[in-house]
Amino acid sequence: MQGNGKIGASVMVAMASLMAGIGAVPVSARPVTLPALFPAPASIDLGTGHITLGTSVALVVAPGTDPETVALVRQILTNAGIETITTATRLSSKPDRPNIVLGTGDTAVVRDALARSNATLEAHAEGYTIASAAAGAGIVTLAGHDADGLFHAVQTFRQLAGRPDFPVLVIRDHPAMPIRGTIEGFYGAPWSMADRTKHLDFLATVKANTYVYSPKDDPYARDRWREAYPAATLSSLGTLAKTARRNHVDFVYAVSPGPSVCFSDPADVQALERKFDALRAIGVGSFYVALDDIEYTKWNCERDKTAFGPSSAEAAGVAQAQLLNAVQAGLSTKDPGARALIMVPTEYYDAKETPYKAALRKHLDPRIVVQWTGTDVVPPAISIPDAKAATKAFGRKTLLWDNYPVNDYAQTTGRLLLAPYARREAGLSGELTGILSNPMNQEAPSRPAVTGVAAFGWNDTAYDAERTWHFSARELAGGDERATAALLTFFDTQHMAPTFGSQPWQEQAPRLKAALEAVREALADGDTAARQRAIADLTARADAFATAPDIIRAGTIEPGFAVQSRPWLDAMQRWGRALQLTAAGLDAANRGSGAADRYFADAKRLASDAAAIKTISGATRFDGPIKIADGILDRFVADAPTLIAVGPSDRGEATTTR
Repeated sequence: MQGNGKIGASVMVAMASLMAGIGAVPVSARPVTLPALFPAPASIDLGTGHITLGTSVALVVAPGTDPETVALVRQILTNAGIETITTATRLSSKPDRPNIVLGTGDTAVVRDALARSNATLEAHAEGYTIASAAAGAGIVTLAGHDADGLFHAVQTFRQLAGRPDFPVLVIRDHPAMPIRGTIEGFYGAPWSMADRTKHLDFLATVKANTYVYSPKDDPYARDRWREAYPAATLSSLGTLAKTARRNHVDFVYAVSPGPSVCFSDPADVQALERKFDALRAIGVGSFYVALDDIEYTKWNCERDKTAFGPSSAEAAGVAQAQLLNAVQAGLSTKDPGARALIMVPTEYYDAKETPYKAALRKHLDPRIVVQWTGTDVVPPAISIPDAKAATKAFGRKTLLWDNYPVNDYAQTTGRLLLAPYARREAGLSGELTGILSNPMNQEAPSRPAVTGVAAFGWNDTAYDAERTWHFSARELAGGDERATAALLTFFDTQHMAPTFGSQPWQEQAPRLKAALEAVREALADGDTAARQRAIADLTARADAFATAPDIIRAGTIEPGFAVQSRPWLDAMQRWGRALQLTAAGLDAANRGSGAADRYFADAKRLASDAAAIKTISGATRFDGPIKIADGILDRFVADAPTLIAVGPSDRGEATTTR
C-alpha cells in the first residue's frame, strides 16, 4: 500500500506538471493561426512562432515618416498595453525588446528590416508590407510603398496588435480599386460638421481614401452655387479638409450647378472656377460637378439654344461636355498634378445606348471620371457584364455610385438599412475605377454598410459580406462581445434593402424569421417536449431581443450610433417586450392555462405602441412610423394566439404581466 501511495503521488505530480504545461504553452510552441483582417489583405503568408509585445517596445522610425502616422502607432501600442515606448533611428542587431519599424520602402532602415524578415516591399500605389520576424525579442516592420500605404499598414497593425501575441507572418497588400469611400449625396438633413469629422476618422480605419462633399441641401453647392460661402462655413470646410488629409482621405468638393447653369456662358465657367478657387485656398484639391436630377431637355438660357440648337438629350450631352472640359482644363492649368475632375451625368443609371450617352462619350475629356449608379438608381445587384456595358456606354471605366445604404427615398421610410453589403460580383475591380457609397442621413448607422463597401473596393475577390458585417458590429461595440451580439440582433431587424420597385434586394430579418418559423413548425408538428423546447428557446430569444437596446445604448463605442438610432431602439425594446409576452402566452397555452389570453392581449397592446413610434422629425427626407422586422415579428405576434388553443374551462385563471 505504501508503494502504491508513492506511485499515486508521482502520477499526481506528473499530471499536475502536464496540466500546468497545457496552460502555459511556450509562445514559440503555440500554433500560428491565420488572423481575420478587414479589409482582407491581398496575401498573408504565415511563419512559425509569435512575438510577445509585452510592456516595452522600441519604435524605429525612418526619416521622413509622417509624424501623425507615428503618433497613431504610439496610440495603438498604448491601447495594446505597452507601457514604455522608446524611439530609435536604427534597428538593433539583436533586439532586447520588440522593435517596431515604421517607414516607406525607399529608406535604408525599412530595407534592412524587410531583409531580416525575408520580405519585399509591395510595389502598388497605396500598398504596404507588414513583416514580422522572431529574431531576438522580435521585429515587426510596417513598410509602405508610399505614405498612404504606410498609413494603411498601420490600420492593419491596429487589428493585429489587439491579439495576445503577434504572429510571425508577411502581409503584402494593396487596393483593388483606386477610389474607395463615400459620397454625402443624399437629400434631407445633411450631416453636421461633427458627424463628418467622425466619418472621416472612421473611413481611415477601413482603408477608404475618398469622401465627396455633395449634400443636396447645401444651398451654396446647388441652388445658390454662384455665391461665395459665408466665411464661417468656408472655415469649417477647411477644417474638414485638414481632417481628411490627416486620415489620408481625398476630400472632394462637389457643386451642382445643373438647375440654373448656362452651359455656353463664360461667366458661369468663371463662377465655377471662383468656387473651386475658394475651396483650393482652404486646402481642397479635388473637385466634382454633379449634373444629376435635373431637367436636361430644357435650356436654362437662350444663349444655349443659340450655341447648341433646340433642347434635347443629345444637345445636353454636348453642352455638358463643353462646360466640363473647360473646367478640367482650368484645373489642370492651376494644378497640373491635381486629380481628374469627377462628374455624375444626368443619365446616371443603366447602360443603355442613348443620344445623351453617345454625345457625352464623344465629346467629354477622357481624363474626366464619370459616375454611374448601376443598372438602376438602387440596383438589386451589379455584375461584371453590367459594368462592361457601362464602360462601353460612357467610353471609360466608371466610378460606381452605389445607392446603398442611403435612405432618402419613400420606400425607405421608417428604416435604417443595416444589412451586409452584398450582391456585387467579385471581379468588378477589373471594370470600375472605384466605388463610393451614398450613406444614410444617419452617419454612425451607415458604417456597417460602408465598411462592406470599403472592404469590397479594397479586395473584391476575397470579400466576405457576412464576416465583414460581423466585423463592423465588433468595431462599433469596441470589441465587447455582449454589445456585438446586441448590435447583430438589431441589425437583423433592419435587414431589408428596398429598391425603387416593389421587391427588396435583401430580405427582412432572416435570422429572426428562421427562428420564428422553427417555433411555428415545432408547435404544429412536434411532440410535447419539442413544443416546450421551442417555447423555451423563444423565451430566451425574446429576452435577448428586449434587452439589446439597453446594451447598445450602454455599450457601443460610438455614442452617435445610439443617438441616431434612438426611435428604432425604443421601438425594438417595445417589440421585444411584446415578444416576451407572446412567449409567455404560448407557454401558458401549452400548459392549458387561461392566462394565455391576458398575455396575448398585453402583447398586442405593446405591439401597437411600438408600431406608433415615428422617426426623428426632419432627420430624413420622409418621416414615418418606425419599422422593426416588419412582416416577420408583427405577423408572429398577431398569429400567436391562434397557434395553441386553450380549453374554455381554463379561461378564468388569473395572470400577471411580465
